[in-house]
Amino acid sequence: MKKKSDSKLKIIPLGGLEQIGMNITVFEYEDSIVVVDCGLSFPEDDMLGIDLVIPDVTYLRDNIEKVKGFVITHGHEDHIGALPYILREINVPIYATKLTIGIIDNKLNEHGLTRTVKRKVVKHGQSINLGCFRVEFIKTNHSIQDASALAIFSPAGIVVHTGDFKVDYTPVFGDAIDLQRFGEIGKKGVLALMCDSTNAERPGFTMSEKTLGATFENIFSENIDHRIIIATFASNVDRVQQVINTADRYGRKVVVEGRSMVNIIHTAADLGYLNIPDNTLIDIDELRRYPDEKTVIITTGSQGESMAALSRMSAGVHKKVSIKPGDVVVLSSSPIPGNEKAISKVINELFRKGADVIFQETHVSGHACQEEIKLIYSLVNPKYAIPVHGEYRHLMAQSRIARSLGMRKEDIFILSSGDVLELDETSAEVTGTVQTGDILVDGLGIGDVGNIVLRDRQHLAEDGIIIVVMTLEEGTNQLLAGPDLVSRGFVYVRESEGLMEDARNVLMDTLDNCLDQSWNDWGRIKSAVREDLGEFVWKRTKRRPMILPIIMKV
Repeated sequence: MKKKSDSKLKIIPLGGLEQIGMNITVFEYEDSIVVVDCGLSFPEDDMLGIDLVIPDVTYLRDNIEKVKGFVITHGHEDHIGALPYILREINVPIYATKLTIGIIDNKLNEHGLTRTVKRKVVKHGQSINLGCFRVEFIKTNHSIQDASALAIFSPAGIVVHTGDFKVDYTPVFGDAIDLQRFGEIGKKGVLALMCDSTNAERPGFTMSEKTLGATFENIFSENIDHRIIIATFASNVDRVQQVINTADRYGRKVVVEGRSMVNIIHTAADLGYLNIPDNTLIDIDELRRYPDEKTVIITTGSQGESMAALSRMSAGVHKKVSIKPGDVVVLSSSPIPGNEKAISKVINELFRKGADVIFQETHVSGHACQEEIKLIYSLVNPKYAIPVHGEYRHLMAQSRIARSLGMRKEDIFILSSGDVLELDETSAEVTGTVQTGDILVDGLGIGDVGNIVLRDRQHLAEDGIIIVVMTLEEGTNQLLAGPDLVSRGFVYVRESEGLMEDARNVLMDTLDNCLDQSWNDWGRIKSAVREDLGEFVWKRTKRRPMILPIIMKV
């Protein structure tokens, strides 16, 4: 591609840096924008009642006429989960490989968007033209099928984005990563490499997914007389394939449980990414027709999620499956940071019910360790390095790898979400920032819960609420009834009658004082009630409940 002017390529991450999740990056050159991925993240512990967190795409909304499409690297929630929400405002075509589009289709179907959104299936090795960009999909390996790296050809140069990847020479399904293509593109001269940093702190190589085949074989052979329950990520189709293969060899029937698991398994099987031998899969309602030792349950809930199938089984509230003494439960995933407590709780509950829980050596990562990262750098040989996908420490670990390979410190850019990196063959620098942030999804509400609402929820969770109800006569402002106090989450009223009576007396004094001064402004009266009652409660209890005065007029 000829460089047509002095314009530079802009790379703007709108999410996905300083965290694992919510990956979305803008590539902009003059009047063309291509967006790579559009993921969500899950709420932090202090985001009470929040279901999902999606990126703020104000920048895309403001430049909607430039946006040519979403290019998706693979079908994990942290790369596709925000699409149904963002597409309502930024309705542009989506380009991805076959299984990824299949999983996206499920989401769009749930949200009623299949008719309005264009999708195009792209094969590995194919390129698509979007404005002044050409994007080529390169085969990689990950913990979900059909993962891709992207070579983004722009007038300013080539950027290679690895997506989430590892180097697996013996994948369970399909081909190994196309290292040859990385090398060929490297020979053309690569402007920048954006490489997965998740495992950049780990030395060596990531194990092949296939190595778990022997692990499952041992588990099945050692537990011939017991029911086996295996919890893993819904999207790990290769892991599910290996469990199904082993179950088939041991003459066991397989049940798939958990909504996300059922959806992805059906999609993968329909598209030919999962090979299920005839009569192996049975419905959960058919379980009772088979002896326990002839069944395997593959389920969601390996991260201790409270509503996932395994958590409900461990708590004894699952409608179809009860954990019995002797059951063998395998947790085939590693804890996502922050989930350790929830997972530990599930494991304890399972042990308490008499199950044998296996949670070590039953998982391999889908992300590259240090030696694989070095391999990609050596093949691509970029002018600039932009570590992506990880918390700050992971990005720093990758920058150390790049330095060890001879890159200069000033050619390595550790960006924050919202940074605008402008680059071409002669220079690269961060020239500004754009608006980014977290949009909170609560039920059907998108972005209607902000920091103030969250703060109120925190306040209510920590100290409770006191509602003060009083009736005033309109015109004269005479107190006709009340003040009555209703408390929730503050103190147990029946055991604190003295406290509540004293509080009521304080309020009577406050109201007498207000009415003596003939205050007609109810806002002032409410403020006085809040202030005096708050001060009294703090002195007596050292707590600050939310105080909500309600005045009724008659």
